[in-house]
This record gives sequence, structure tokens and C-alpha cells, in this order.
Amino acid sequence: MAVEVTSGVIATLLKEAEASAPLECCGLLLGHGERIDQAAPAANISPAPETRFEIDPAALFAAHRASRTGGAAVLGYYHSHPKGHPVPSATDCEHSTGDLRVWAIIAAGEVAFWRDSGNGFTPLSCRIIDG
Repeated sequence: MAVEVTSGVIATLLKEAEASAPLECCGLLLGHGERIDQAAPAANISPAPETRFEIDPAALFAAHRASRTGGAAVLGYYHSHPKGHPVPSATDCEHSTGDLRVWAIIAAGEVAFWRDSGNGFTPLSCRIIDG
């Protein structure tokens, strides 16, 4: 299965990861259907942001509230691995819920997309579109 992602989202993800290093950045992936149109940065409120991320719940609630009133849907989440690879870590897999949302992981100048399957993550191919 493939997810469509705008070139602007990819640029935002790479920029956020670079600006946050050596801490993990995080945020929300917003869009419609299987098309991610927006990356919405959120504060990483983890007590250990060097190796973990926790999206500020206020940002998540606001995005869901906006979606219910006609805004973009929360399709998934993103975070960076400043000293790792763009693959789910053991900690990421422990937090797999099976909600089928998309996770983008940014590392080493790359962005990889994954589907939360409940037993970890499955890789997603990505089609970059203008935007």
C-alpha cells in the first residue's frame, strides 16, 4: 500500500528533524484519505527527548477538534531518530496500538513511512506529489 505525501510535507519533516537535533522532534500528519497534506509540529513533552517522544496532548486534541469541524484528519504522527535510522525502534513498537495510522520517522536525512499494525509496523511506500 502507498501513501501520497506532498513535497512540502517532506521538506517540513526534514527541516524539523534538523532543527530539533539532538532532540527528537514530533508532530502530526494531517490530510484526507491516504494523502498527507500537512505536517503540524508539536512540542515533544517527553522527559527524555533525546531518545523518546511524546506529542503534546493539547496539539492532538486541537487537531481532532479541527477535523470534526471540517478540517484535515489526523492520519498519523511523525518523529525523528537523531542518532538512528528511519525505522521503528523497540520503544516505537512497544507503543504500537493497531490504530492503522501512518508513522513517519526521520533520520539521516531520510523519511520513511510505516503503518501501525498493532504488532509493530509495516513499511509503506510513499508517492511524493507536488504541494
